[in-house]
Amino acid sequence: MKIIHRLSLLAISLLLTACATKPNYDYDTNYDFNQLKQFSTFTPENTTDPLTAKRVETAITAVLVTKGFAETQENPQFKVAYAFKVEDKPKNSGVSIGLGTGSWGSSGGVSLGTSVSVPVGSNTAKIQTIQINIIDTSNNRLIWRGSDKFNFDNGGDEKAEETQKTVATILALFPPQK
Repeated sequence: MKIIHRLSLLAISLLLTACATKPNYDYDTNYDFNQLKQFSTFTPENTTDPLTAKRVETAITAVLVTKGFAETQENPQFKVAYAFKVEDKPKNSGVSIGLGTGSWGSSGGVSLGTSVSVPVGSNTAKIQTIQINIIDTSNNRLIWRGSDKFNFDNGGDEKAEETQKTVATILALFPPQK
């Protein structure tokens, strides 16, 4: 019985690990990131979602300041530009009805079951993708880029929190460690 319990826990943890996204990133391998101390943010000009733009920018500033960088508008060594987009994706049903039978004996039990999916609500979910670019201001050259995404159903607190987490996950990889 202990083996079945341990195998179940292992299968659940592997499933949860497979569902987690990892941010994508790339950078100039010849660039000396140790020289960077001060930054400024560059807000996209034509955004149709000013709430998300403000959330992303605030999260970027908070993460970089926590990492020891200083925000300045006068002669920053790098600027941070960002972009985001929202896409629809088919939503998997979050509710299912399990039907099954089982027998229990003194040495354990075996159960047999089937599951029927019942769609609830709309059949699409939203995916927010955030891309962050780090640009050297001395030559206006891209030196680092990271991106990640998250699913959401509604805006408000849930989306604000996921935006902050996603920006922190992306910038956890900046500056790159060799």
